[in-house]
Amino acid sequence: MKVTQTRFPDVLILEPRVFRDERGFFLESFNQKVFSAATGVDCSFVQDNHSKSYKNVLRGLHYQLPPKDQGKLVRVVQGEVFDVIVDLRKSSPTFGQWDAHTLSAENAKQLWIPPGFAHGFLTLTDTAEFLYKTSNFWSAEHERGLLWNDPAIGIRWPLEGKNPVLTIKDAQAPKLAEADTF
Repeated sequence: MKVTQTRFPDVLILEPRVFRDERGFFLESFNQKVFSAATGVDCSFVQDNHSKSYKNVLRGLHYQLPPKDQGKLVRVVQGEVFDVIVDLRKSSPTFGQWDAHTLSAENAKQLWIPPGFAHGFLTLTDTAEFLYKTSNFWSAEHERGLLWNDPAIGIRWPLEGKNPVLTIKDAQAPKLAEADTF
């Protein structure tokens, strides 16, 4: 497995070895021993989630506060997304800054997002199926959102002049200045 740091040293891109031949492909999507050795992250995953989204659906930006904060290991198994993270750690020199990566079934990249970051994605293809493991269970009481288009953050979503498809909750999420942070 190849591990690459992003602009946020704690957020990692993981690229598993993909074995391709005339039959298709094989990859090991997760192995606790390999994950821990390659990333230095020692956590247990307690929940797997799977979503399907249509083109221009924007999910996020979501996170959970302590003591139910979550680390996430995310990947796309069908289609392609523009995956975004925002640093919400007040003590971090990159607080309020964002980074993005294209995740797709074709590139098989995964992203490790530790607690302290908001996360969301925009579906770039007709459909995309997104899988993620979480290090803590979902908790409605601790769940929070961050406004996807807050000018103070300035995320450059590749919307090509279209409006994203959002839930009411995501469309009304607070801006960074009003959001609960870490």
